[in-house]
Amino acid sequence: MKDKNTHSKLLNELSDLAETMLISLFVVSLVFTYIFRTTTIIGSSMNETLSEGDRVIMTAWYKSPKQGDVVVIDAQHAVTLDGSGSLVTKNGIDKVIVKRIIAVEGQKVDFDFVQGKVYVDNKLYSEPYISGLTHLDEGAFPDQYPVTVPKGYVFVMGDNRRNSQDSRSYRLGFVPVDDIQGKVLMRISPISDFGFID
Repeated sequence: MKDKNTHSKLLNELSDLAETMLISLFVVSLVFTYIFRTTTIIGSSMNETLSEGDRVIMTAWYKSPKQGDVVVIDAQHAVTLDGSGSLVTKNGIDKVIVKRIIAVEGQKVDFDFVQGKVYVDNKLYSEPYISGLTHLDEGAFPDQYPVTVPKGYVFVMGDNRRNSQDSRSYRLGFVPVDDIQGKVLMRISPISDFGFID
């Protein structure tokens, strides 16, 4: 009788354990499908903040872009201005890219390409994270700076200013907020560089 009770108790405990594991797996699966995702950095446009091959976690629960956020963008659209200042939308880079938000809607962006400086709302923008100064104008807004970021868009740049196709480029320009897949939170690989991204 004792063996039967022990056997029944063991089966109940195993059943409870299996149920707990299945629920945990389901919850983790939901979290990593709808809230957090992992992605791998391709290219060198975010050096020295992020390097090619780094594995990062991003939050897909991201509704309020902020200046300084590092974001993952599905760059399907290139949005620039025509001669009269109206928005023009064309096909974009057509790949997923990682960049930093320099300005959000309503903010004014300007450059001194000779000195390599960036200005936001008429103030020199502090960028301690950049690798190299901003000397390249890649044709997104020729002779139109300063530009004001339209409603529903952001202006993004890579931290490696000498090698970044970003909002300065006619192939990207302003980025629609709807094209942002999420914000990069932390690097998980390589382990030696594990930590949160500023």
